[in-house]
Amino acid sequence: MTQVADSTNLKLWTQRALAATFLAGQVVIHLISRPVHRRNTLDQMAAVGPASLLIALITAAFVGMVFTIQVTREFLNFGAGAAVGGVLALTLARELGPVLTAVIIAGRVGSAFAAEIGTMRVTEQIDALQILKTDPIDYLVIPRVIACALMLPLLNVLSFITGMTGGLLIATSQYGIPSSVFLDSAQNFLSIWDLVSSLIKAFFFGILIAIIGTSWGLTTTGGAKGVGQSTTTAVVTALLAIFISNFFLSWLMFQGTGSAVMNNF
Repeated sequence: MTQVADSTNLKLWTQRALAATFLAGQVVIHLISRPVHRRNTLDQMAAVGPASLLIALITAAFVGMVFTIQVTREFLNFGAGAAVGGVLALTLARELGPVLTAVIIAGRVGSAFAAEIGTMRVTEQIDALQILKTDPIDYLVIPRVIACALMLPLLNVLSFITGMTGGLLIATSQYGIPSSVFLDSAQNFLSIWDLVSSLIKAFFFGILIAIIGTSWGLTTTGGAKGVGQSTTTAVVTALLAIFISNFFLSWLMFQGTGSAVMNNF
């Protein structure tokens, strides 16, 4: 019985993944050929951005502080305390900032998308939209995709600044590293491409989260139980998509040799 259930779940997940891929293509076509619902888009931007800001900043602050504690105590043993700010900046810009922000948005916003649209599906509200000649993709999906694509990079920037601030506080108060040394190190280690790559990752993650959340909502069946299952699997799928795509994006952006750290010693 367990094997049958697992096979059924895998089949359903595959069907939903294909539906999400098809939905992504429809979103591109609709963005090119049809006007955007501005009011819905602004409402979704408020839900994704300002409503998620506090938890994103708190997470970034503590991640920056913990990372600084772990790195500084090791670097000081090698006489490399001056490199702490640069290493933290590289880590936050290239990986921790966009990935952790995307994880927060996937858990908070992606689940909400799946639950909200899934409820609309099982209560036949989406059918009512179609009867009123309103395309669900234009009205429900595209505003959410635009909101995530625009707000996640902004949250990523604010998370980077907050994480650096948290690291700076720990480095100066606990380890006696001058703030000027910390900030100069960050400035010397970071390049424009590090910041641009961070924004590209956040933008791409935002699209993934919105597409997966809305697609899983649109394919919901089975009443309240189905809504719960769609919400859970949407979040899990979004997290897997973030981690897998992060590998490929990092491989494309940073393959080859070279070291921002060694160039500054």
